[in-house]
Amino acid sequence: MAEFLLQGLSDYPELQPALFALFLSMYLIAVIGNLLIILATTSDSHLHTPMYFFLSNLSFVDICFTSTIVPKMLVNIHTQHKNISYRECLTQVYFFIIFALMDNFLLSIMAYDRFVAICHPLKYMVIMRPHLCSLLVMMSWITIFWDALIHLLLITHLTFTRGTEIPHFFCNLPPLLQVASSDTQINKIVLYISTALLGVFPVTGILLSYSQIVSSLMKMPSSTSKSKAFSTCGSHLCMVSLYYGTSFVEYLSFTFTHSSQASMITSVMYTVVTPMLNPFIYSLRNKDVKGALRRLLIRGASCP
Repeated sequence: MAEFLLQGLSDYPELQPALFALFLSMYLIAVIGNLLIILATTSDSHLHTPMYFFLSNLSFVDICFTSTIVPKMLVNIHTQHKNISYRECLTQVYFFIIFALMDNFLLSIMAYDRFVAICHPLKYMVIMRPHLCSLLVMMSWITIFWDALIHLLLITHLTFTRGTEIPHFFCNLPPLLQVASSDTQINKIVLYISTALLGVFPVTGILLSYSQIVSSLMKMPSSTSKSKAFSTCGSHLCMVSLYYGTSFVEYLSFTFTHSSQASMITSVMYTVVTPMLNPFIYSLRNKDVKGALRRLLIRGASCP
């Protein structure tokens, strides 16, 4: 079996302790913060609504997403080794695809939820019934599992030389195809089709949802009603901007400049920074989540 070398974030030994401390801190904040969001939304009956159901799913996915990348990176930084086995690399690619796409799907579903809440408030509980919410999430998981499996099976037919360096700090599909020693034409075609279907459609759904939301807000007579309605979208818009903004910048840097350093910097943003910021964005901008977190912490402190 081939063994790969990861380029890593820095070749300077004196920077490794600082990088280790930085990413360990960010990882712990991301995991603990998202775990608190999950506990708050599931334990507080006031938050048993579709919006917070999707938020708890997003927090779970963010924990899994960052855990797919950061622990192995921390081990390599600590040991100052760059190696990753063939199986570890393929496992990382598989789960990275799953959780990255699930983030994409959940952000699209949450945009649809806000569209129904603002544009059809009287029908909200009828349309966004628990059965539909669960079905949307379940169908997203099934679709993504199959897509990731297809990519994984196609990778197993590629050949790599032992000790090949991947120009990234983790195993991602485009850099892996870049260093393959066999023909990757089929892999690239499937990747482009997958990106078009599973990437463009959710983004289109978000844009359509917010175009309808803006249209409805413009028709509201009261500025107070507009502000209240739009405030429920603020946190989601922040997450959408962070996730798609960094993903788009990485795509541009990788496609046009072929700069692995620029690609790695933007990858750090959406694999580590965005999952870490998610709990802060939703808790600081949402009084219901803040109240639930406060009650959760009080209950935790009162336990013997």
